[in-house]
Amino acid sequence: MQDSRVALVTGGSRGIGRGVCIELARLGYAVVINFRKDFTAAEEARAECERCGSPAVELCQGDVTTRSHRDLIVEFVMERFGRIDLLVNNAGVAPESRYDILSTPEDSFDRVMKANLKAPYFLTQRVANEMVQLREQGLIDWAAIVNVSSIRSYTAAANYGEYCLSKAGVSMMTKLFAVRLAPLGIYVYEVCPGLIQTDMTSAESTREFYNKKLAAGLTPINRWGTPEEVGRAVAAIARQDYPFSTGQVFHVDGGWHVREL
Repeated sequence: MQDSRVALVTGGSRGIGRGVCIELARLGYAVVINFRKDFTAAEEARAECERCGSPAVELCQGDVTTRSHRDLIVEFVMERFGRIDLLVNNAGVAPESRYDILSTPEDSFDRVMKANLKAPYFLTQRVANEMVQLREQGLIDWAAIVNVSSIRSYTAAANYGEYCLSKAGVSMMTKLFAVRLAPLGIYVYEVCPGLIQTDMTSAESTREFYNKKLAAGLTPINRWGTPEEVGRAVAAIARQDYPFSTGQVFHVDGGWHVREL
């Protein structure tokens, strides 16, 4: 059994997921980087985590939208390390096209909801049951689940409806699992990023759109955020800095969530 705590990060090879993996590596976590298809990016993430001091880094390819893959991912972690102390549900997709909600096709809705809500819901269910057993056996003394949502969970965009709904669902999912797992000593949190520089926001049209809004004063901390800044929020949870909190939302959004007149 691994001596250090073990974190499983979905979508850990790029963007926010990579930032999370790196910060957990700095804390001395063994890190399992789940990825779907970009092996080169996953290898780069592993090398960076090793440079940052992780005692062990493993790559685990798998599509979390598929039940058999979710099972294999969890089985891999347990066989390799014998424990899961932290699950970070980060993997997700954006709509391939922006559709007005009056004309959103069902296949786009289904694709986004499957990846962004159904997959983390059932992966959490699977991992939580492992954590419960580990806790009952006295093999781990702490466990947590972190769900990465978005400002879209509460910010309406009529041409991004399926994404907004999926992230709103992640917010409620956090609350549901927080209530259910708290008596079992497992904590559940939501990290809610704002405008973050990732490959998901790298398109020239996307950057131009949001740069214009930032130039007009979009947020109190008026700039793009970085994946590492989101990672630091997860790291604070992973350090057990919030032992009397569960279901908490950590906003990493430059103050976007603050209403101002």
